[in-house]
Amino acid sequence: MLNPRILLTALLSLAAATAQAQTKIVIATVNNGDMIIMQKLSKEFEKAHPDIKLDWVVLEENVLRERVTTDIATRGGSFDVMTIGTYETPIWAKKAWLIRLDDDLPSSYDLDDVLKPIRDGLSYDGKVFALPFYGESSFTFYRKDLFQKAGVTMPEKPTYADVEKFAKATTDRAKGVSGICLRGKPGWGENMAYVDTLVNTFGGRWFDEKWKPELTSPEWKEAVTFYVNMMKKYGPPGGSSNGHNENRALFATGKCAMWIDATVAAGYLANPKESKVASSLGFAPAPIGKVPNGAQWLWSWALGIPASSKHVKEGKQFIQWAT
Repeated sequence: MLNPRILLTALLSLAAATAQAQTKIVIATVNNGDMIIMQKLSKEFEKAHPDIKLDWVVLEENVLRERVTTDIATRGGSFDVMTIGTYETPIWAKKAWLIRLDDDLPSSYDLDDVLKPIRDGLSYDGKVFALPFYGESSFTFYRKDLFQKAGVTMPEKPTYADVEKFAKATTDRAKGVSGICLRGKPGWGENMAYVDTLVNTFGGRWFDEKWKPELTSPEWKEAVTFYVNMMKKYGPPGGSSNGHNENRALFATGKCAMWIDATVAAGYLANPKESKVASSLGFAPAPIGKVPNGAQWLWSWALGIPASSKHVKEGKQFIQWAT
């Protein structure tokens, strides 16, 4: 009969050897619903790669941007995989802060299947430095039942004049329903993601051809005044604290008649297990102010590897699996 003490010692030694053989990669990601799904599914990656242990750092969007920017700029080495996007990827790649990802992809990885505008946005000098978990634009979500009740109809191509009229008609403070929900939380990836498109379609721009700021132009003033008035008159209480996640929750629980935001939320809101308004959900293009160009955004949450990572090989394996 095998001595129990010897058996226990052998098992502990095996467990210790397995733990020592594992490589831990630290992943920084944003706390939106789709990235949380990726985190849940990652257990399958760990099963297929028992030598790799995933350590997740899930952060609110503004905090994520601050943490990863500081870490990559100082070569801090806190993260092996970072959730980044189409804005910072080419900038950081130019500074040699990111590892190239398209030079050793397996033959089964069809990079050409990635939409070209997104692929280009994650590239520098023709080389890819981040791979997309998903891509998105922006458009209008609205409640068909509330529109019908208010006697208004969403046109095929709504304008912001239409949106203001619809928001007024569907606001019902007594029932806790706001005519519109918009991002109000400060941050270039929060309220400014939306405000950028609003200024664009009202005919404004950040700079002229000589890089002179135009933030005091009539177009900027008109767009921002419209935004503030809509939030005050028809937006939810505490709207200045609401970003994408907060507004998505408000819309899904029946507290908003309209929401102009990321197309990626459509799957969540159309799912009756997640959304109370799935059966009455409608979609329309992003509204137009004075000009159609720039009325919606293009974005991708993607995964990249900082040059400071000591586990590039394992990081690439995870990114190729996740994307």
